[in-house]
Amino acid sequence: MLKFKFLAALCAVILFTSSAFLATKDDVNAPKKKAVKLFNGKDLTGWKINGTEKWYAEKGELICESGPDKEYGYLTTDKFYKNFDLTLKFKQEANGNSGVFFRSTVEGTKVAGWQVEVAPPNHDTGGVYESYGREWLQKIPDEKEGFLKMGEWNTLRIRVNGPKVQTWLNGHDMVDFEDAKIGAGDGSIALQIHSGGGIKVRWKDIMLEEL
Repeated sequence: MLKFKFLAALCAVILFTSSAFLATKDDVNAPKKKAVKLFNGKDLTGWKINGTEKWYAEKGELICESGPDKEYGYLTTDKFYKNFDLTLKFKQEANGNSGVFFRSTVEGTKVAGWQVEVAPPNHDTGGVYESYGREWLQKIPDEKEGFLKMGEWNTLRIRVNGPKVQTWLNGHDMVDFEDAKIGAGDGSIALQIHSGGGIKVRWKDIMLEEL
C-alpha cells in the first residue's frame, strides 16, 4: 500500500513538472510585439501638423520651432495608441516649453487629452497635465526637479496601460498613478509646442511598443 502511494505521488510530481516546463516553454515562445519607430528620421510620414508652428526633420532629428504666429502647435500621429510603452529623447533650446500628449485628439489647435510635461527647469518635466480639464493631475516634487538636463539630450519614457500612467526621466521614476478618466480615453501621441514664441525643441529615437 505504501509502495502504491509512493508511486502515485511520484507520478504526480513528474506530471506537474512536465506541465510547468511546457507552460514555461510556451511563454518563452509566445510572440511579442516589437517596438516600432514613430519617426523615420527623414520626414514627417505618419504624422500630421496642427497649427502654423514649424515642424521639420533635419539630420535624423525632429524639430519643433515657434512660427510667426507664436501660438500652440501639435504634431499628432496618424494612428491612435491606447496601451503602450514609449521612449524618446529630447533636447530643449531657448525656453523649451513643450510636451508629449497621449490618448489625445486635436481640433485646430485645441487639444483634448493628457500631457507629459516637457518644460524648463523647475517646471514639472515628467508630470502629467490634463488640458482644458482638471489641469495638473501629478506634479513633480522638488527633489526630482534636478533630473532634467537643460540644453542636453534627455530620455523620457512614458508607459500607459489601462488607467495606469508611469513616467521616467533619464532613468528616474517621476510619476506613477491610476486615473479612471485616462483609462477610458483613446487617441494619438502628440508633440506640443507652447504658445508665446522663442521655443525650439529637438526630438529623436521615438520608439513605441504596444501593450
